[in-house]
Amino acid sequence: MSNLKQPYFEAGGAIFLGGYLLRSTDGAKTWQGPIYPPHIEPEINYNAMGKPLPAYNRGALYEGKDGRIFWVVAASDANKPNKKTSNYLLISEDKGLTWKYSSVVATDSQASFNETSVYETPKGDIVAFLRTANMDDQACIARSTDGGKSFGNWEKMGFQGHPLQAMRLPDNRVLLVYGYRHKPYGIRARILNPECTDYATAPEIILREDGGGTDLGYPWSVQLDTNHVLVVYYYNINNGPRHIAGTLLEIPSK
Repeated sequence: MSNLKQPYFEAGGAIFLGGYLLRSTDGAKTWQGPIYPPHIEPEINYNAMGKPLPAYNRGALYEGKDGRIFWVVAASDANKPNKKTSNYLLISEDKGLTWKYSSVVATDSQASFNETSVYETPKGDIVAFLRTANMDDQACIARSTDGGKSFGNWEKMGFQGHPLQAMRLPDNRVLLVYGYRHKPYGIRARILNPECTDYATAPEIILREDGGGTDLGYPWSVQLDTNHVLVVYYYNINNGPRHIAGTLLEIPSK
């Protein structure tokens, strides 16, 4: 590794190569890719070939009502010992084939933002649900009111949990699901109003609280019918074998 261009991100003897996407246009029968997003300027790391690292993130993308696809990516903007990441918005206007940098979503001199999911409200606001580090696991939110050209200041949502994923319900409310890595470990959710403005007061729903440790989360929701949602997630019980589990959630009426 001494011959590699520095800085780079290394974990377990492997050099991180950055992000990529796969794309299907036939209902997942076949896939195109990998499709590499562009390198964005704040990213300081290089890949194993000495090239600037492509943008990356593990979080939900969202296709807006005008057909654009929004993807909040992360970039390492500080190296060890103060390594941290910040979030930025990429937009695709051709169904994910190519991506362009749009704006800063969330950055801070001390805290990290990563693994962010994005959502577009009926009004057209673009809302980013941010995973954080160096902030006591506080869930955070950032909002754009100009189509992604800029984002307002990020805010704490008033609860702990990560990563988060948002799904629009049939009545335009938003189901927000997230892992909870504090005793009792598990999976939690909130139902927000259509514009996602009541995140601090929306009641918390406990889906699971029998987890065996902090290595769990990454929930994802799918609508089964008008009143039922399946939430799947990565989980462990008694710190045993890691597995994918699911909870069937009946959505209460307004």
